[in-house]
Amino acid sequence: VHLVESGGGLAETGGSLRLACRISGYTFDHYNIGWFRQVGKEYEGVSCISGVDGATYYLDSVKGRFTISRGDAKDMVFLQMNSLRLDDAGTYHCATRALDYNVKEMCVGVRIGYWGQGIQVNVSS
Repeated sequence: VHLVESGGGLAETGGSLRLACRISGYTFDHYNIGWFRQVGKEYEGVSCISGVDGATYYLDSVKGRFTISRGDAKDMVFLQMNSLRLDDAGTYHCATRALDYNVKEMCVGVRIGYWGQGIQVNVSS
């Protein structure tokens, strides 16, 4: 399984960014997919989506501002980030996990099988 993130960069507070993740070498409905943020040495699950039924999970601090979605071809997953705040900054990794955990368990527990190299998101005041 190979994951490649794109779309990061610099935005002002209140601005928007859209992250994209291209995934290859897997069967979509056999995995859940998520976005994880690395800040320092810590990782947290920002949002996860089910490969089976599209169920989603969001970290409380991003609810109402971020939206995770799948592309029609199902080899892409997106994270639309609106109303960005300074504490949204970090390195964002796209990751997959087999269906042994649901999307909440995957995100909260940072249960990752395969992940991409990460992409930087910076937010300026």
